[in-house]
Amino acid sequence: MRSYARGIQIVVMRDLDRFWKYKWWLAGLITMNLTDLFIFALIFNGIVNRAYIDNYLLFIAPGITAIATFASAFSIGREVGVEVRRGYTQYLLSLPLTRFQLSIGRILGGALRGLIYQIPFIALLLILYWSIPSIEKFSIMIATSVMLTISMSSLSITISTAVRSFDLQATMRSFTYFVLFFFSNVFYPDALIRKYFPEILYIIISNNPVSIATSIYRWIFGVMPVEDPLILVIKMIIWCLVFFILGSFFYLRNLMA
Repeated sequence: MRSYARGIQIVVMRDLDRFWKYKWWLAGLITMNLTDLFIFALIFNGIVNRAYIDNYLLFIAPGITAIATFASAFSIGREVGVEVRRGYTQYLLSLPLTRFQLSIGRILGGALRGLIYQIPFIALLLILYWSIPSIEKFSIMIATSVMLTISMSSLSITISTAVRSFDLQATMRSFTYFVLFFFSNVFYPDALIRKYFPEILYIIISNNPVSIATSIYRWIFGVMPVEDPLILVIKMIIWCLVFFILGSFFYLRNLMA
């Protein structure tokens, strides 16, 4: 068991080492996301209905924290796609590692990238709200971030291994980003979505994994109350398992092809 875990760790650390090679890209991405946060807050803070949102900066910050994991966690999918097209997977198969070790390692490597990228945004939340959550809430926040990054990493690997065409992969990544970003509660409160959107669309938006994570973050920092945080955590667990299974399946299928 220890040697099996060691093999997974090697794959994870390999992907993490490659991640640090893009440190300037990473710094630019963080700057871009932080700029988005403050620009949106500056533009909309003076025009939003105070009955729904008192401070738009404090409202949108948890949402940007959730969506920020997308780009960094999805970077693993782009690398996997390149490896598939160049036949690099043949080299990976020659290593003294099982296919399952490679699959789990790649997913966890992408998730770790997302977690590292999210650290500045979580630190910003602590500064903006000027409060430290209780141990219970902080544990839920960490668990939510882990499940969200695993979900995004698995989803990116699913897209990159299910489709061989580079152009189609790029299109699907952009479409996925559009759906997760704009069909979520990152910009709008749940009460407003429920009031003005069709019921079926509200159900889809509220069960979006990004929406679920955003709602949990907002509950943790007291921005928006939720009826039952446990239900949100269970939904997040379900999404994490579904995407993890899909990512593992398609990556293994690619290795066996």
